Amino acid sequence: MKFKCELKKVVDDSYDIEIGHDLSKQLVEDIKNGLVGKIKRFAVISDSTVVDLYAQSIQNLIVQAGFTADLFVFPAGEKSKTRQTKEFVEDGMLAKGYRRDCCIIAVGGGVVTDLSGFVAGTFGRGVPFINFATTLLSAADASIGGKTAVDTPLATNLIGIFNQPKKVYLDIDTWKTLPQREISSGLSETIKHACLGDKDFFGYLEENIEKVFDYDTKTCEHIAYLNCKIKYSVVMQDELESGLREILNLGHTVGRAIETVSNYQLLHGEALSIGMIAQVKLGKELGFISEKNANRVLELYKRAKLPTEIPYYINKSELVKKLYTDKKIRDGKLRFVFQKEIGDTMCFGDNNYGKEISENKIAEIINTM
Repeated sequence: MKFKCELKKVVDDSYDIEIGHDLSKQLVEDIKNGLVGKIKRFAVISDSTVVDLYAQSIQNLIVQAGFTADLFVFPAGEKSKTRQTKEFVEDGMLAKGYRRDCCIIAVGGGVVTDLSGFVAGTFGRGVPFINFATTLLSAADASIGGKTAVDTPLATNLIGIFNQPKKVYLDIDTWKTLPQREISSGLSETIKHACLGDKDFFGYLEENIEKVFDYDTKTCEHIAYLNCKIKYSVVMQDELESGLREILNLGHTVGRAIETVSNYQLLHGEALSIGMIAQVKLGKELGFISEKNANRVLELYKRAKLPTEIPYYINKSELVKKLYTDKKIRDGKLRFVFQKEIGDTMCFGDNNYGKEISENKIAEIINTM
């Protein structure tokens, strides 16, 4: 006997991304106006760096508005993006009496938003969440798009879910409290977006990238907007990464491996910068990008104060082996996404944006860096 369960779904996961300044009050107003319905309990998740800068004040504003809110804080840094930290946050929420009638507010950078979105997707089998991004990196990448995950000892982001927030706030004022190294890390994803999707944006960055370090308002707002626009032109077509969305992993095959092998001495954007240069060098050999454009990419990463060579402490043989933990692996074969000159990506057949590359070929490139 058979019984067929008809469970077809039509789901609207649309949401707003608000780019602006001093957005914490706007966040509370949106909650009061029904952003998450009638929910009155809010778990504010943050890290040890951001809690005193922004998360505590957001919690206070929520309480002052008549809601219940508690802080759940873990140590800052990529090393905290683990299953153990997820368990720590979940146990803390349960101990405080949080159940399905709550909303999570992630206040921080990519580690906070990635982990919080994952918690939200599994806590009580799913509760709504809001991202309040406080870094250029999270504004460019982690806080938008719905990818949530934790890292494992083997590699980054191998365990997670797709889970879309109710709203994302990109508060550009928070960038003023970032050290230069964090600004550079965010610019790495920004340059990547221009490389894969917008040659005019790449030209704009060539003309204006130093202004970001001076927190020029017009420049910062413009790059925040275009980061969102480029990323969502891809995500809207392929939310669950069945093909096209792979192009957002440009530079990440080598980048993610370096990040892990460095034991997170490198920030994500710093590791990505090296990965992007490896991708450009290999792409030049394969005829996907001219030497002139390859040099433009290299110089822009240097002007963003990012590394373009593999650090001395990285074991290159270990790095090559770590490439096999990449999510784009198919049938045990390494696959790379490549940019097509500047502002476009290579397509290798029907909805296929990854090209198989031999271990020897990528090892040759790595050994030149």
